[in-house]
Amino acid sequence: MYKTIIRRIFFTFDPEKIHHFTFSLIRFFHKIGFGSIFRSIYKIENTKLERELFGLKFPNPVGLAAGFDKDAKLYKELSNFGFGFIEIGTVTPKPQPGNDKPRLFRLKEDSAIINRMGFNNGGVEEAVERLKSNTNVLIGGNIGKNKVTPNEEAVNDYIICFEALFDYVDYFVVNVSSPNTPNLRALQEKKPLTDLLQTLQDRNNSKEKRKPILLKIAPDLTDEQLLNIIEIVAVTEIDGVIATNTTISREGISSENKKEMGGLSGKPLTERATEVIRFLSEKSNKAFPIIGVGGIHSAEDALEKLDAGASLVQLYTGFIYEGPALLKEINKAILKRR
Repeated sequence: MYKTIIRRIFFTFDPEKIHHFTFSLIRFFHKIGFGSIFRSIYKIENTKLERELFGLKFPNPVGLAAGFDKDAKLYKELSNFGFGFIEIGTVTPKPQPGNDKPRLFRLKEDSAIINRMGFNNGGVEEAVERLKSNTNVLIGGNIGKNKVTPNEEAVNDYIICFEALFDYVDYFVVNVSSPNTPNLRALQEKKPLTDLLQTLQDRNNSKEKRKPILLKIAPDLTDEQLLNIIEIVAVTEIDGVIATNTTISREGISSENKKEMGGLSGKPLTERATEVIRFLSEKSNKAFPIIGVGGIHSAEDALEKLDAGASLVQLYTGFIYEGPALLKEINKAILKRR
């Protein structure tokens, strides 16, 4: 029903407007008692799906990637579709509107999306207020810097977000890989990235109970840069890597919208994201956990990432194109293997 009717209707409207409309629709259905219905349709509860990672117990290995629920407005409702964990953000210290509209584009022929949102969010304190009422959803906090903050002062923005969210998220994700904030990806270079992660890790280790810190990386890194990532993870002793963010590549894209600036996600990223996962896993000798994300549009795509070395997977564009049934398909496929 989703792909044959709902998606066809939704895809006739502006992508960003329909995103907000969908949030309102999901919220409305939950207010009139549909939460239990969604759970009964999409959620699979089975101890064989549980994963122990970073000292956390994930009810299943399929999560929602950052960017969908930036401001933690709908994480409770979204969890009813069967997600094992939900990553909010990217959040920044101060609210910011993001880049000029239009900034979100569908590439229907390629089952892809290009976005140049630019970390639009209401600021970390607004997200914290919403997270205070969380009781049972496993939450990741994806943190970034404000656009106006120069790179040499970026570490302060990450510290502000880290401290504000510390009591309200289960793990952190350091985002230095979005292509939509000017010069942000320069922070992926070895020295600034090591300094940033070490600063956060030092603060983390000073806490009574530390929280897992993960690094989200771009799919556009060279093999040499990926080897640097492995070394940085070892030196700073962070807990893992999320591979990958969106790509600036337009290889193999047929849609006219490929000319739009921004990060590309969806099916065109499937193979490259899996390659990065496999490279990190093999070259590090599985030294750290990897969360695989990028182009997961089927159960087979998810299984490929798990086989390549990912411990968990996340959805975003695949969730938009395939609908919530995709989560159930993935979890059923994982159970069938065990």
